[in-house]
Amino acid sequence: MRELLFLTIANHLPRIKLLDYGRFILYKLAGVKISGQALIFGPLTIRPIGKAKNISIGDQSFLNTHIRFGCPDALIKIGRHCQIGPGVMFETVNHDLDAIPGENRSTQTLPITLEDHVWVGAGAIILPGVTVGEGAVVAAGAVVTKNVEPRTMVGGVPAKLIKKLDEKA
Repeated sequence: MRELLFLTIANHLPRIKLLDYGRFILYKLAGVKISGQALIFGPLTIRPIGKAKNISIGDQSFLNTHIRFGCPDALIKIGRHCQIGPGVMFETVNHDLDAIPGENRSTQTLPITLEDHVWVGAGAIILPGVTVGEGAVVAAGAVVTKNVEPRTMVGGVPAKLIKKLDEKA
């Protein structure tokens, strides 16, 4: 009940600068583990309700608008100084490809980890079991199905290496 109350309040606060910088406190009260301070525009969608405790956000990270966390049984960890664009989805659940007639597909859940200084562009989707390495960039609209090496940029569906960030353009 506590999560539902504080999540609802945080998600419905008006978007003004003072509230933008304090909204993270309400998400903390809802059960999201936030180290230090974070700038969270909200709203956040957390599915299922009651699983805010499965999300941790590092100090000085920024989450833009309409971020979705699907985390029924696995953790989602966002490191320090990360930047998450609008409409990003973190999905820890996947369904089995093989269908058994008359039964639902089985599911598996795996954690998602974003290491420090990661930038995830607008509308990207991060799927179960993915680790995005330190300093990596995920391009807008990418669907990340495999681990991303540190200091690289990935994009596309499915996401593929675009370049190493130590290279000059």
